[in-house]
Amino acid sequence: MEKKNNTIILLYGTCPDMTVAKSLARSLLDAGLVACVNLVPGMVSLYQWQGQMEESAEVLLIAKTQESRVDAVKVMFAELHPYDEPALIALPVRDGLDGFLRWVAGETG
Repeated sequence: MEKKNNTIILLYGTCPDMTVAKSLARSLLDAGLVACVNLVPGMVSLYQWQGQMEESAEVLLIAKTQESRVDAVKVMFAELHPYDEPALIALPVRDGLDGFLRWVAGETG
């Protein structure tokens, strides 16, 4: 298995409502797995699910962490999320303000 480094990661996930989103965010923060979570309500998602076109109101969850924490975030997110197949992807942060990136690393290290 490839060793994870401390690259800063932006996590993009969706939740069915603000209650679930806040609960997930607080759990991830309390565990020290993420430094910050932004919750953006009012998103509408269109997608195919089990052969049917679906449309759902969702809350966008954006979190900042380190690559070394992503596996633990994925486990917790899947355990606490009500969807059969929750959406969560990890995107590497290529650049940003040095102070902010150090803060994320410090909060999740």
